[in-house]
Parts: sequence; structure tokens; C-alpha cells
Amino acid sequence: MSDVIRVVLWRILDAYQLLIIFSAILSWVPAAPGSIIDQIRAAVGSLTEPFLNLFRRIIPDMGSSLSLDFSPVVAIIVLDVIKRIL
Repeated sequence: MSDVIRVVLWRILDAYQLLIIFSAILSWVPAAPGSIIDQIRAAVGSLTEPFLNLFRRIIPDMGSSLSLDFSPVVAIIVLDVIKRIL
């Protein structure tokens, strides 16, 4: 694979990792329906949720009292492994 393609793919994966982190942070911010935060959350979620849902099917639920979602952590680790393979 040429170096240019590798660098471009690396940067795309970096940006997607940052988007996943941003999505996780936004999930902790309260937002009224229809607010700008809610619209940003919906836009970011439309990009990240399909990928995160792959891991939510595999990772067991941590219980209703904790309500912790480890899928962003696992997704970032998987993307990092892919970057290392490139």
C-alpha cells in the first residue's frame, strides 16, 4: 500500500476515533429536545452509532444501576489495532 493512502486512512481513523470520544462526552451532557446540543448529538450519533452497535451486541450489559457503555472504548481499541496493521 502506498504511503499516501496509508497516511490518509490513518487520518480518517484518527478523526473517527475523535468523533467517538466526542459522542461519548455528548452522551453525558443534558440537552432539551430540539436544542443545538441535541441536534449535534443526533448528527454525531448518526455517524458513530452504527459502528458502536456492532460492539454493543457483543459486550454484555453492565446492569441498569451502572449504565456504563464500554462500546466506545472497545471501538477505539479496534480502530487503533487497525491503524497498527496499516
